Amino acid sequence: MSDVPWLSLLVLVPLVGAVAVPFLRGSAALTKQVGLGVSLATLALAVAVALQYDVDGGMQLSETHDWISAFGVHYALGVDGLGLLLVLLTAVLVPVVLLASWRDDEGYLDGGAQGSPAAFVAWTLALEALSLAVFLATDVFLFYVVFEATLIPAYFLIGGFGRVGRSAAAVKFLMFQLAGGLVLLGGVIGLYVVSAQQGTPSYLLSDLTELDMSTSAGRWLFAAFFIAFAIKAPLFPVHTWLADTTEKATPGTAVLLVCVLDKIGTFGMLRFCLGLFPEASQWATPLVVVLALVSIVYGALVAIGQDDLMRLIGLTSLSHFGFITLGIFVFSSQGGTGSILYMVNHGLGTAALFLVAGYVVARRGTASIREMGGAEKVTPVLAGLFLVAGLAALGLPGLSTFVSEMLVIIAAFDYAWYVGAVAVTGIVLAAIYALWMYQRTMTGPTVEPVPGTVRESRDLTTRELVAVAPLFVGLVLFGFYPMPLMEAADPYVGDLLSQVGVTDDPPEVGADAHSDAGSDSDTAEEGEN
Repeated sequence: MSDVPWLSLLVLVPLVGAVAVPFLRGSAALTKQVGLGVSLATLALAVAVALQYDVDGGMQLSETHDWISAFGVHYALGVDGLGLLLVLLTAVLVPVVLLASWRDDEGYLDGGAQGSPAAFVAWTLALEALSLAVFLATDVFLFYVVFEATLIPAYFLIGGFGRVGRSAAAVKFLMFQLAGGLVLLGGVIGLYVVSAQQGTPSYLLSDLTELDMSTSAGRWLFAAFFIAFAIKAPLFPVHTWLADTTEKATPGTAVLLVCVLDKIGTFGMLRFCLGLFPEASQWATPLVVVLALVSIVYGALVAIGQDDLMRLIGLTSLSHFGFITLGIFVFSSQGGTGSILYMVNHGLGTAALFLVAGYVVARRGTASIREMGGAEKVTPVLAGLFLVAGLAALGLPGLSTFVSEMLVIIAAFDYAWYVGAVAVTGIVLAAIYALWMYQRTMTGPTVEPVPGTVRESRDLTTRELVAVAPLFVGLVLFGFYPMPLMEAADPYVGDLLSQVGVTDDPPEVGADAHSDAGSDSDTAEEGEN
C-alpha cells in the first residue's frame, strides 16, 4: 500500500474543481481555462499512477478504510490493468472535450438556449471524478454509489446543452439508467445477504470472490448485474436511449457519454459479472453471444440508413459495444484482451469522429447529411481528419481499432465458426456506413449551407487541431505499436480467466513472444538430442 493516496487524489482533484468552478468570478474564458487546467492536472496524476503501476498485474496502490462497518462497506480503491487503461482514457478525453467545446456556448444548432460555460465545465469535471471512482472502486457498495451518481452530471450535460429536444433525450436517458440502477441495487442487496449468511458481511471484491455461492443465487445475481451493465453499455434491445442522446447533445457531451460513461457497462461485465459470478457467466454465454451479434449487425444496419450525422455515429457504437461484449463472453485470452483494447481504441476513434463531425455540423449549420456535400473542397484538413476517423470506425489496418477488432474476431471464430462469420459482417457493414457517410458529406458538388446559421467556412483552427490531435496520434501509434495496451491488459485477463476456470495462451507481446519462441525451439532441440 502506497504512503501517498494517489487514487484518492486522482478522484479528488476534478471533484474539487467541479465544486470550485461555479464560484469563480470572471469571464467565460477564465472559467474554461481553470477547467482545462484542472483536467490537465488530473491527467498528470493519472500518468503518475501509470508510472508506478507494475505491469505484472494484480490490484495495486490499494486504499481501504472502514465506511459503514455494520454492513461491511469500505471506502476501497485499487487499480489493475483494466482500471488503469480506462482511467488513462478518461483522463485524456476530458481535456480534449473541454478544448474542443471551447466555443459551444455560442450556440449549437437550432438556436437552442445553452447553459453557462461554468455549468458545462463543472458538470464535465464532476462526471470525470465520478467515472474515475467507478473504475477504481474495489468495494461493490462504493461502486454502486458512484455508478448511480454519474447520472447526475450526465443528465444536466444532456439537458442543459445541445439541440432542441435535448430535454426529452435527457429524461429518456435518465429513465433507462435509473431502471438499470434499480435492478443493480437488487443485486447489491443480494450480495450482502449471501455474504452475511457465510459469516461477517463484506462488500470488498477480495472477500466476495471467496464466497461459496449456490448456483441459483449466482445466476440471479448475475442477471441483476448484467441487465444494469447491458443498459449502460448499451446492448440490444435496451439501447434506444443512445441514438436520441447523441443526436441532441453537443459533440463534447456525446464523447463523455459514449467514450467514458458507457465503458462502465463493459467494465462491469468484466469486473463483476465474470469476476464474481463465473459459473453464471458461462451459463449465460449463449444468450449474451446472441445479443452481442444482434447488436453488431443491427447497429451497423440502422446506422447506414440515418440522415442525422450525430445520430449515425451514436448508432455505430451499438455495433462496437456488441464486439466488446462478444470478446468478453467467448472466454479466451484473445477475446478478453481484444475487448479491453477495443474499449480504449473505441474511446479514441469514436471521440475523434464525434468531435470532427461536430466541427462539420457547426460549419454547415445542420446535422442533416442530405444538406451537406462538397466540404472537402472548402475544408480539406477537416475532411481528411473526418476520413481518418471514419476509417478507424471500420477498423482499417494501421489504425488502433484494427488490432482490437481482429483479436475479437479470432476469438469469435475459435468459439464457433458461425459466430465469427456473423461478427465479420459487422466489419463489412461498417465499411458501408463509414465510406457512405464520408461520400455524402465531403464529396460531390458543394452544397450551400443553411442560411444564417454558419459562423465560419474556413478550415480547422489551431485550437481545434490541437484538441483532436492526441486522439489521432493514439489511433496511429497504437495501430502500429499496441504493446503498451496489451502489456497492461494481458495479466488482468489471465488472472480473470484463471478465476473463471479457463486456461489458454494469451496473445504474445513483443520480446516475450520471441523469447518464448526461442525457448520452445531450444526445448525441441534438447528433446531431439
